[in-house]
Amino acid sequence: MKRLILIRHAKSSWTKPHLADIDRPLNKRGKRDAPFMAGRLHQMGIEPDLIYTSPAKRARKTAKHIAQGVGYPVEKIVRKGDIYTSDINILMAVIRGAPANVTTLFLVGHNYVLTELAEFFTGEVLINVPTAGIVAMHFNCDSWQMVNGGLADMDFFDYPKKHRQGGTA
Repeated sequence: MKRLILIRHAKSSWTKPHLADIDRPLNKRGKRDAPFMAGRLHQMGIEPDLIYTSPAKRARKTAKHIAQGVGYPVEKIVRKGDIYTSDINILMAVIRGAPANVTTLFLVGHNYVLTELAEFFTGEVLINVPTAGIVAMHFNCDSWQMVNGGLADMDFFDYPKKHRQGGTA
């Protein structure tokens, strides 16, 4: 079995509009939500064998919060430039290229492609993975190269707003 945890970066700041997209940091809510969602993963006992992240600052910071919250060494987070994309085929290639000994892979990236990928793998209609949202799924196969559309069973779909009053996306 292979387990894939898709994590959308937490809310980013737009206070400095001159910054390049890749350099946008987390805002106050993002800095609150990323550790909160890490705590949710920790409560469920979900531990990664590997964390891949987009090189975008907001994704890297989200990955760091997640790693710290689940007890994964921050220095072992792997930046993958290909995750900073809107192309589902590129993300699938990143996932299919994960090492064979990895059972649970966390991938921290961006929308809309994360929503599209989660829907493709699970066949579920999610419409939108909100910031700091997590889609956990598993594939009944022994190789990352075998993961494909419609083959994943969704374990859960969680996001910070579910846990606040009036919790809808």
